[in-house]
Amino acid sequence: MTAPDAASIVRLSTAYWESQTLLTANRLRLFDTLADGALGAAEVAAAQGLDARSTELLLRGCAALGFIEAGADGRYANTPTAATFLVSRSPAYMGHAIGYSDQLYATWGRLEDALRSGRPALPAQAYLGDDAVRTRTFVMAMHERALGVARALVGCIDLAGRRSMLDVGGGPGTYSVLLTARFPGLRSEVLELPGVAAVARELVAQAGASERVALRDGDYHGADFGSGKDVVLMSGMFHRETPAACRSLIARAAACLDRGGLLVVADVFTDAGGTSPAFAAMFGLNMMLTAPDGGVHADADVQRWMAEAGFVELRTTALPPPMPHRVVTGIKR
Repeated sequence: MTAPDAASIVRLSTAYWESQTLLTANRLRLFDTLADGALGAAEVAAAQGLDARSTELLLRGCAALGFIEAGADGRYANTPTAATFLVSRSPAYMGHAIGYSDQLYATWGRLEDALRSGRPALPAQAYLGDDAVRTRTFVMAMHERALGVARALVGCIDLAGRRSMLDVGGGPGTYSVLLTARFPGLRSEVLELPGVAAVARELVAQAGASERVALRDGDYHGADFGSGKDVVLMSGMFHRETPAACRSLIARAAACLDRGGLLVVADVFTDAGGTSPAFAAMFGLNMMLTAPDGGVHADADVQRWMAEAGFVELRTTALPPPMPHRVVTGIKR
């Protein structure tokens, strides 16, 4: 029997030190300041309008986390990881996604309040349309995350020969842009809330995909899904919904699809029991804090709901690490 070890307790009790170091450095665009070469702490502080001594401590902290290299000459430079993912001019920039986590930092501090009240600490309306700045940050964050997920998704589903897709709650439209590019002849309609759709239209246009991806304003809880589709994509939605709402969405997808149509449900799912993987369990708490019915479901439950709705050839595919997403697919009988 393994002896009890307090190391994990100590580690977790101070884990926010590391996350706040990264969040703050990203917010300050610290890595942009170092993008053109190594600088001393005083130079970084002057460029940022910060205190030199405090800035040196921040730079050392970032170096300890592997984002910055500390030279023997007292100068600091970005590591390849920071240059790739944390410099805003990089094509793989993740700063908006990290910025969304930054916005949620105070929300997580109200976890106890949410547990007592049963209500989210951050109303969903704040980042789904009511607050334009928060909404744009949220949509851009979802776009950055979706770029990686969609590229993996393209490799695990075959839409060859399919012509009409409904992307329900499609956020920035990233999945539709990449999938329609991968499968010639496929056209997609993205159904999304007006505030989110407004930003998504900009992203779709920037990608040169406006002719094959259309945005439709609407709330997927009550909007008409239409008919005659041969693909319905539901990505990143189920974690905002109750089991009953998920079943309803699956039933509406079935009604929208022609016979032989494909339903694709992608999200962060847990194993049966809901306690693993650890990220998925923590993600459930994050959604509880930010959506009235937020949580996380097991992929086995999604498969069962789809079978009950008449879908066959059910399959679950885990996207490659570090992505925590799984994709459940089924064919309308």
